[in-house]
Parts: sequence; C-alpha cells; structure tokens
Amino acid sequence: MAGSLTATKERIYLSSPHMSEEGYEQLYVQEAFDTNWIAPLGANVDGFERELAEKVGSKAAAALSSGTAAIHMALRAAGVGKDDIVFCPTLTFSATANPIIYQNAIPVFIDSDYETWNMSPKALEDAFQKYPEVKAVIVVHLYGLSADMDKIMDICRKHDVVIIEDAAESLGTYYKGKHTGTIGDYGIFSFNGNKIITTSGGGMLVSDNEERIVKVRFWATQSRDQARHYQHSELGFNYRMSNVVAGIGRGQLKVLDQRVEKKRYIFEFYRRELGLLDGVEFMPSNEWDKPNYWLSSMLLTGKVKPIDVMEALEKENIESRPVWKPMHMQPFFKEYDFIGEGVSEKLFQNGICLPSDTKMTDEDLERVCSTIKELW
Repeated sequence: MAGSLTATKERIYLSSPHMSEEGYEQLYVQEAFDTNWIAPLGANVDGFERELAEKVGSKAAAALSSGTAAIHMALRAAGVGKDDIVFCPTLTFSATANPIIYQNAIPVFIDSDYETWNMSPKALEDAFQKYPEVKAVIVVHLYGLSADMDKIMDICRKHDVVIIEDAAESLGTYYKGKHTGTIGDYGIFSFNGNKIITTSGGGMLVSDNEERIVKVRFWATQSRDQARHYQHSELGFNYRMSNVVAGIGRGQLKVLDQRVEKKRYIFEFYRRELGLLDGVEFMPSNEWDKPNYWLSSMLLTGKVKPIDVMEALEKENIESRPVWKPMHMQPFFKEYDFIGEGVSEKLFQNGICLPSDTKMTDEDLERVCSTIKELW
C-alpha cells in the first residue's frame, strides 16, 4: 500500500530545464524557423555570443555544442598538446578532465580544500614544485561556489601559465564583484539540461583575447579556409552551436537573474530548516563569494549517512545525488598523479546534493526537509 502511495507522488527533480514563463525562447526559435536559419550559423548564434559576453563582462565569446567542447577549444587556444601537463581539480565532473586527454596531454589532479570545496591553493603550490613545466591550469567553480581566485591567479601568474575557468556550474556567480569565468584567460559555460539556464545542450567559451576566440570559431567550423573550394590547412571540429539552440539560450539569458535568485532562496530554505541537525554542515560561504548555488549541497558527518538520505528521498520520489566522485578515484584516470591530502575523498564520502530545481514550490521544499528530518 505504501508503494502505491509513493508512486502517486509527483517527482521532485535535482535540477531540470525551466523555460521562461514569458515564452522568450519560443520567439527566438520561431524567428529561426521563419528565416529558415536551421543551421550552426545565424542571427541567434551571433546574438547569443554578444549578449552573454555583455552579461558577464567579457570581450568575446564563441557559442559551441557543449561545455566540454569549450574546454577542448580553450586547451587548443592555450597551445596545449601532446605530453603537456595540465593541472585539473580532482573534485569535478569528467567533462573537465576528458578534453585534456583529447589533446594527448597529461592531467595531474589537484585536491580541494574545505574552505571552498574547490582547488586548494596549497595543493596547487605543491603541484608546481613537482611539475614546474605545466602548460595550463583548469579551475572549477563547483556547484556555483567560487574558487579562491586571487590566490590561484597569483600562483599561476608567478609560473606564467594559462588559466582556464570551468564555470559550467557557476553562471551568475560573482567573485569579488566579477563574474566567474572572466577572471582567468579563458572561461567556459555549459547550457546542459540541468544547468542554471539551458539550451538543451550547448556551451560557450569567453575570453578578452578576441583573436583567440576568432580562431576557436574557425576550428569549430571544421577549419574551413577562405577558398572557393573546400580547403583545410588545420585540424577542424564540428563544434558550432545550432541557430535553433542559440535561440533557446537567448531567451533563457533573459531570466538568468531570476533563476539565480531562486537557487539562492532554495539554499537558504535548506540551511534554515536542516542546518541545526546534528552532523549537518552546508557548503561553505566566503565573504568574497556570491554563489549561484546551482546545487544545494551538504556534508553529513554524524550517524546519518548520505546513502540514508538518498534512499529515504528515493522512496518519496525525490531525486538527490552524491557529490562528484574525484577524478583520481575514477578507473579511467587512476594512472595519473594526484596532489593533495584527501580532502576531496572526504567530501565525496560525506557529501550529498539536494534537489535544487527552480520550479520547486515551498511545499516541495518542505516535503524534502520533512523526509530528511525523519532520519534524525
């Protein structure tokens, strides 16, 4: 009987697509259909690049098929090639690390710290001592929390290496008043279906180096030379964003601030309702960080474990997820070096991501919290 009751309960998602109530996306998509620009070129692609660059305060942007493609193109733009070393946070999704392998380069995974859950400046310093010849550093702003960019930038500038910001999860997050993704040499954003705004699938590479962005657009359209016939002097990629998809992105960009506001509301709701439970610690906040709280996450260090919470929520048709499993613990990446003290492993073991869907009502949030509280 309990099972049938559970089956009737509406699903609460971790983070699902949320189109604007005003229908902005449909207007831009309809324009693409009306003008017959159903191609990886067109007014929506140009407009999305321009509007996103203006929004985050970057000089140039290239709209691409995914955030992964954007990281790949950033590595190429940075000159990363065969056997070059790239430092990468271990606590991230594999899409951060995979493009390093695409370039036949060598990832070295860097531990997190408890202060930010992101790349540890101390571990980064230790990594430079061991690998002074590093070519580039990828920094991730996990779950919308900014990394400690001043310390990381100082270390990287001292060693004269390129900094790529993986801001896939942090569009709308500010570090000391500046958008994440615009602090290093290159920044990438993702518009996957679960991100704070979505194009169903897509990404963007931003940089103040306009010449490099022009080059990325060239590579991303199969490196077609300016010639009457098809001529290719460089390796190319089919990475350009569709004009239809870009139309969705232009509409979504109009409601970004609303989505960020709701994500912050969700986080504060959880912290208020669950923050005093024994053994519960929420993701960190720092005075220089204004997060978008893409996914509200917490650590459980008492008698109740993440698996207990996930199973209880599952029974109520509520989606949740563990914190990312570190890359140095992944079977594919186990042969690569890891620098750190195991903080990322503890975050993985004790961390849980709570449903943070921007369509959630207060009743949904109360349902999540009451289900969790029953475990204490």
